[in-house]
Amino acid sequence: MKRHQLLSAVILLAMGFSAYGQQSTGKRKKFIETANFDSSVKPGDNFYLFVNGKWIKNTVIPPTETRIGSFLDVYNVTKEHVKGILVDVSKGGEPAGTIEQKVGDFYASGMDSVTIEKRSYDPIKPMLQEIDGIQNTKGVVAFIAKEQVKNNDILYAPYVGADDKNSSMNILGFYQSGIGLPDRDYYFKTDAATLKIQEAYKKRLKKLFVLTGNDSVTAAKNTDAIYDLEKSIATSHRTKVELRDPQSNYNKMAITDLQKQMPTFDWMTVLNILGVKVDSVNVNQPAFYTKINELLQTTPVATWKIYLKAAIIKGASSSLSSDFVKASFEYQKALSGQQKIKPRWERMYRSTDANLGEALGQLYVKQYFTEDAKMRMQALVNNLSIAFEARINKVDWMSDSTKTKAKDKLHAFLKKIGYPNKWRDYSKVAINRNTYFENLQACNQNEFNFAINKVGKPVDKMEWGMTPPTINAYYNPSFNEIVFPAGILQFPFFDPAADDAINYGGIGLVIGHEMTHGFDDQGAQYDKDGNLRNWWSSSDSAQFVARSKQVIDQYSAFTVLDTLHVNGELTTGENMADNGGLAIAYDAFKMTKEGQSKTKIDGFTPDQRFFISFAQVWRAKQKDESLRQLVLTNPHSPENWRVLGPLSNFTPFYTAFNVKPGDKMYKAEKDRIKIW
Repeated sequence: MKRHQLLSAVILLAMGFSAYGQQSTGKRKKFIETANFDSSVKPGDNFYLFVNGKWIKNTVIPPTETRIGSFLDVYNVTKEHVKGILVDVSKGGEPAGTIEQKVGDFYASGMDSVTIEKRSYDPIKPMLQEIDGIQNTKGVVAFIAKEQVKNNDILYAPYVGADDKNSSMNILGFYQSGIGLPDRDYYFKTDAATLKIQEAYKKRLKKLFVLTGNDSVTAAKNTDAIYDLEKSIATSHRTKVELRDPQSNYNKMAITDLQKQMPTFDWMTVLNILGVKVDSVNVNQPAFYTKINELLQTTPVATWKIYLKAAIIKGASSSLSSDFVKASFEYQKALSGQQKIKPRWERMYRSTDANLGEALGQLYVKQYFTEDAKMRMQALVNNLSIAFEARINKVDWMSDSTKTKAKDKLHAFLKKIGYPNKWRDYSKVAINRNTYFENLQACNQNEFNFAINKVGKPVDKMEWGMTPPTINAYYNPSFNEIVFPAGILQFPFFDPAADDAINYGGIGLVIGHEMTHGFDDQGAQYDKDGNLRNWWSSSDSAQFVARSKQVIDQYSAFTVLDTLHVNGELTTGENMADNGGLAIAYDAFKMTKEGQSKTKIDGFTPDQRFFISFAQVWRAKQKDESLRQLVLTNPHSPENWRVLGPLSNFTPFYTAFNVKPGDKMYKAEKDRIKIW
């Protein structure tokens, strides 16, 4: 059962980035790589290219990647560390029932390509045969619900999480789902790039049907039927921008009313099969479920059976024989521009992290995360909190009463660093080193049981939404927490040997970013306890909305590819977090001894090193296909605009690099956007 928490992360593609290694000269590391600078670019014209221009010109994206930048050494270093752990524990002989045995045997089963090839699609044949036996709509509804119990989200997406308006209690919710393309808009756009993706998706479906015994004519007919049904489903989907509104996604509804409104969906049967007894659920997007109820009435059962088979095959394809894996990868190639599939061991590392993440995480932090790093990070977080409070006190558009509530929320932040204090229990997950597919099923069943058993019970705020090796960070408004996994606490974000400018321009920016999410256009709707409740005065709220609109307008003007612009509405929260995070990190840096000095290091002042560190962190190069998908579906702006947007609004940057009228990044002081 997937979680649909509103996690605002510094990056969303947590393991798909690349980075650069540290350079060392003599006895001291050089944390600024001037060899990557493009001296032909003025800092005030394009600071991103000034710092990263030569690197961008000279760097080639590896065929296994869709992007490369200042997040493939951090990931590459981490994956090599984890690979060593996995290879070690997968040799066999670990005591039965230990996390070492479970992690090791899971990884070993995924690496057993001989057995996986021999089994082909045998693991899913029983499910396909069960679908053949479905006689009516009730059978369709029941089959889907039974798959949900296996944590296989078909058609719709149930989840368990904190009730947005009673954040101390868990509630069962239902989210929109049911389509195979990345977003509803992919079904309705007619530009050449989208049509190419549509055709690649259809080709994938046809191939998967052929691989499971259909002739090419039948496979083509099945594909057309599925695509038409998915397109109908997509008409009911809310857009990515609409999904950003937490108020409209809160629709707590009585089961008796839902049963009357959508009798064919049959809520009573669904909940009975899921094994829960509740009188209400949160239907995040009611129009989607109304549409599903309608389609269950009007779409032939034969079509639904084809749809169900496709869902089963697609969901399992990455764990079946190589012909299934390749068929799905060809679609991924068209979607993202990735030219070569990642090696099996890396795919199995990701699978282990996804399915036994906190077991693997325990092994990882034992070897690669120190208590000293945790303490140093805690000090940075505390300094950023002090700096943020000072900024709240100084804002000229907010009343004292609202400021008091904002500071109460800031002081209430739950701060998590490195790894959980309480680890997940995997004792009921049986792992066999000879059966990869069944191991996945066991993990999925454990995940479903873990989630469904929380319905109607108090929220455990000690839970984590990311695993320790993850190179990312997030803010969760329902918990009012900021979370920094061990994986991100490495250079270029953080290094104990670095000067404060480097660390505050790196991980300090990330900390400030996540803190600001508590006060972006979404996070600001939640109070200090994580409840979706207005705590703003009407005049302050109007001022906040007006400043948010300035951010939307600024970023909507940024061009990404050809005529494709940043979606300022979709990226509002992340852009606000980038701007606020920069300001808070800089203020915290200026509280340090180094931040207050004028001493140059390698020819740069402390302030200059701070801004260079910031720009280095977001160094990136990306395939056009991947970049287009990011703009259409991702709430983060492309990396260059994550640097140029905030810096153009930040006066200390102008001072540090002598940015003057006539420079391309220059904005008159009255036009520089300032929220926090």
